[in-house]
Amino acid sequence: MNKKIVAFGEIMLRLKAPGYERFFQSNTLEATFGGGEANVAVSLANFGMDAEFVTVLPNTDIGKAAEAEVRRFGVDVSHIAYSDNARMGIYFLEAGAAQRPSKVIYDRSASAISQVAPGMIEWKKIFAEAAWYHVTGITPAISMEAAEQTIASLKVAKEAGVTVSCDLNYRAKLWNYGKKAPEIMQEIVKYTDVIIANEEDFQKSLGIYSEIEAGKGELDLDIYRNISEQVLKDFKNVKIVAITLRDSKSANRNGWSACLNDREQFIHSQKYDITDIVDRVGGGDSFSAGLIYGLLNGYSHEAALQFAVGASCLKHSIIGDFNRVSVEEVKKFVSGDTSGRIQR
Repeated sequence: MNKKIVAFGEIMLRLKAPGYERFFQSNTLEATFGGGEANVAVSLANFGMDAEFVTVLPNTDIGKAAEAEVRRFGVDVSHIAYSDNARMGIYFLEAGAAQRPSKVIYDRSASAISQVAPGMIEWKKIFAEAAWYHVTGITPAISMEAAEQTIASLKVAKEAGVTVSCDLNYRAKLWNYGKKAPEIMQEIVKYTDVIIANEEDFQKSLGIYSEIEAGKGELDLDIYRNISEQVLKDFKNVKIVAITLRDSKSANRNGWSACLNDREQFIHSQKYDITDIVDRVGGGDSFSAGLIYGLLNGYSHEAALQFAVGASCLKHSIIGDFNRVSVEEVKKFVSGDTSGRIQR
């Protein structure tokens, strides 16, 4: 069985203030690359999977460096398109500490992928060899062109019999070209088999609210059961709804777990108390990659969920967007080896 996974979206130049500094507290910004869909592709490649990342990049040294960075992890980049009259999207990151939250500033207007046009990407050729296609709600929020190409790609993927996952990933700062998120995302979900999201994503992207009011304190699983059941009721094509559950006690300490509804059962994963968080950016993407890995490799839905949560938990210990852990490391962690003791 072909297990190739394709991910489509924008990779950006990431400029981060060092350590826990505020922006320009010193005269240094750390330059790397990252973006939701690229993060998923890199994680899957690290798991030994055949992963491809599709995007549009500016035909500049920076665009080519972004491609090279993804390629060095073993990700297929053969269908990346280049534009001569575009720029690289950028995001600035200030890491939070204690009760001060992290801050992200986007500078991605008129970036290369925002100008993606029909014919730039050979979707039929790409999906002829694919088993799985992953998209997010970030790309269609960038521009109407990006939204239209996302939907066009999904139609080709479903014609080819490819399984589709979508991380709703609502980004309020991006939906500013005239369309509201539910107008686009409800159409995208019509082609989706597996939905990944948090509670806010369902509300802002699909207009789905729980009838149970969320209270303070410990997470109430009935809220998430209710939301997942509503999604499955509204979208008959969706087979699995996975919800990440983050209980933020501070910028450096989060409770982390997830739940999954597959129409037959509602499962809640192991919950981890993540302390001394190094970098939480990409945590949701590493969850998506872990879930895709488990489902494609025949894990039970419960085992796939546990693997995804474990992979994501480990990501919080790694600087940068990309999760740099192996299948063996995740399995060891999920099996109960969580002490962090040095390995010799």
